[in-house]
Amino acid sequence: MIESASSESVEMYLKTVAELGGEHGPVPIGRVAERMGVSPVSANEMMKRLGEQRLIQHQMYKGVSLTGDGRRLANSVIRRQRLWECFLVDHLKLDWARVHDLACDLEHATATEVTEALAQYLGNPSRCPHGNPIPDRDGEVGQENDLTLSRLKVGQSGRIRAIVPESSDLLAYLAERGLIPGQSLTVLEAAPLKGPLTLRVGDSQEEPQVALGLALAELVQIDRVEGKSD
Repeated sequence: MIESASSESVEMYLKTVAELGGEHGPVPIGRVAERMGVSPVSANEMMKRLGEQRLIQHQMYKGVSLTGDGRRLANSVIRRQRLWECFLVDHLKLDWARVHDLACDLEHATATEVTEALAQYLGNPSRCPHGNPIPDRDGEVGQENDLTLSRLKVGQSGRIRAIVPESSDLLAYLAERGLIPGQSLTVLEAAPLKGPLTLRVGDSQEEPQVALGLALAELVQIDRVEGKSD
């Protein structure tokens, strides 16, 4: 069943649903269409096809979620992509933000034996350069906390764990401001009416301040939090 569905288009849809949280609950089809840059009609047609192949489940008025087979196929695509990202950054020294799109081109043309040889060559890394976990060869990935930068209060500090979902424009924007995995930060101010957060990036009081809107802060996952709110 899974093999018959493994076209590039199907893989992209399943990966997108997974990246938007479809492993844990329903994702609106409109969000899938928006992220993929396709029309809602096209997305709905593909979801019907994936439902017939038992790769997704569609809940009326709520959206779609992945079945067990759909999750394993989606995570196998994600595994290929993130392993290629590791190779492109660590061994070819390509730009951290650009490798996301480059790896997307490679993931669909990579056979299983090549994927596993690549994993072994890289030392079986557990995370991609953007901090996201790499599923294992069985398509499984461990549970992680869902704390995001947008939920920090004034006075709280944290360390960036991952950027999700990834896109080259987003990664480049954040990298220019020093907001990359492993970087520490502190919330100095939160503007009212859902305004931007003012952040100190780094541990020193002399480090530069950065303003980041809540929509972007929602995409920055935090590994740990220290300090307390005012």
